[in-house]
Amino acid sequence: MATVFTKIINRELPGRFVYEDDEVVAFLTIEPMTQGHTLVVPREEIDHWQNIEPEKFAKVMGVAQLIGKAVTKAFDAERAGVIIAGLEVPHLHVHVFPAYNLTDFGFANVDRNPSPESLDEAQQKIKAALAELI
Repeated sequence: MATVFTKIINRELPGRFVYEDDEVVAFLTIEPMTQGHTLVVPREEIDHWQNIEPEKFAKVMGVAQLIGKAVTKAFDAERAGVIIAGLEVPHLHVHVFPAYNLTDFGFANVDRNPSPESLDEAQQKIKAALAELI
């Protein structure tokens, strides 16, 4: 059975994409730790990050680094946080988000009900920052 991320990648479920290539996608999470919280996901369903081929992992992390540069630029953050948790969906995903302080690094503090306008604004800001970086 396809993961929820595969369904988003295949456009069976909605997603606010900010980046796509043949191997990796990046889209906003629906429960952000901070505005701009993005998930970087390989198209291939791989559950555990330690099981991905090194070259593919390098590609995922390269995109995560690019997204990190974009979210810091888009949201005027000094740092970008990055977390690989892998507990909520059995499909490798890297959380990348604007980080302002250590309290931003916590799933207990996510916004469980962000407004669609907030998510749309974040998508637009990240895409604009990526356009300047690429």
